[in-house]
Amino acid sequence: MNFQGTKLKIFTANSNPEVAKSIADNLGLTLGDSEITTFSDGEISVSLNESVRGADCYIIQSTCSPTNNNLMELLIMIDAMKRASAARITAVMPYFGYARQDRKAKPRDPISAKLVADLITTAGANRVLTVDLHALQIQGFFNIPVDHIIGSPLLVSFIKSIEGFDAKEFTVLAPDLGSITRARQFAKRLGCPLALIDKRRERANECEVMNIIGDARDKKIILVDDMIDTAGTICNAAKAITEIGGAKEVYAYAAHAVLSGRAVQKLQDSVIKKVIFLDTIPIPKEKFIDKFTIINTAPLLAEAIKRIYADKPVSPIFD
Repeated sequence: MNFQGTKLKIFTANSNPEVAKSIADNLGLTLGDSEITTFSDGEISVSLNESVRGADCYIIQSTCSPTNNNLMELLIMIDAMKRASAARITAVMPYFGYARQDRKAKPRDPISAKLVADLITTAGANRVLTVDLHALQIQGFFNIPVDHIIGSPLLVSFIKSIEGFDAKEFTVLAPDLGSITRARQFAKRLGCPLALIDKRRERANECEVMNIIGDARDKKIILVDDMIDTAGTICNAAKAITEIGGAKEVYAYAAHAVLSGRAVQKLQDSVIKKVIFLDTIPIPKEKFIDKFTIINTAPLLAEAIKRIYADKPVSPIFD
């Protein structure tokens, strides 16, 4: 269906312009005409160069690095649309930054994910569309609807399309207890068994593998997590499942390629054969290595936007 001539408009800020363009193409639209500039003192300015009065507007923006700049671009663009009388504003956030600050880990800690939710709502967003939240309870931080898209069906389709795929050869591995629910759902979709690594974290960004629960011997392992940041957890899990568990091959999947610090070098040096990401965070050319495979989320997000625009349920796209 072509949405030219409708009230549906797709805009982008600076974090995901290629994804935004691909979403617009999937909908048969051109991107909305807008401009984001930065003053010499660092202040962000947004200009909308077309009318949005009465329009159903979707702003594509991941709040990845530089996180605070990208967040401010999103907030200011929402405010600009609200003041320009947009009928509905949806913040499409393929990656939701600050998601790991979803609780008080110790006394006097902030809950920054809740603060970000409040800022987006106060700016004037009517709805949020996001992909693979780090913690599902973040949906409850908002006082507006949140459509949470799961990226694993894209990976399932990708893996099943591999020539000679046999579910009996694979085991899905959760690298820690926090990723067990995500890994279990993925294993169910793929039709293969589940294993778990039980670990003890001694210090931040360091962990000691304690136990492997499940059978991984002579299996092809798919490590599943929501993001790869420093890559310590995923690389340690890959090493353990190979050396202790006797795995034949190890693949890794994560929705979000945060890749901070020495993450790329760790992945390059690891036993992991292939790392599969969604394109929720753009990977700079200098960080891209041959081990990386990127799956396009634009068709999935475009279908979600179609359904939101038509006031239809989003959940059927997971089937």
